Amino acid sequence: QVQLVESGGGLVQAGGSLRLSCAASGSIFSINLGAWYRQAPGKQRELVGKISSGDSTTYADSVKGRFTVSRDSAKNTVYLQMNSLKPEDTAVYYCFVDGNWGQGTLVTVSS
Repeated sequence: QVQLVESGGGLVQAGGSLRLSCAASGSIFSINLGAWYRQAPGKQRELVGKISSGDSTTYADSVKGRFTVSRDSAKNTVYLQMNSLKPEDTAVYYCFVDGNWGQGTLVTVSS
């Protein structure tokens, strides 16, 4: 069984930055695929970005150039650095690691 613990969400003004963390523990040796999704009120969950075992990354068009997904293999942790935040980035952010979901963390961007 794999446990994922997210942290780093909160309230930030437009233009600000936040870094989300997703720490994996339990029955996991190393992270193969780490991803971040988000779900805004009344909308479907969408992929924000992902990082593969080879450290290649993919991003949604809406966050390209502003968000960065990275990982620390020694800590089994995946990160989402979010810069130049916009009110439309407001959502619950979920990490997804090798088939397991985190609990979600709320990011609110005020205008």
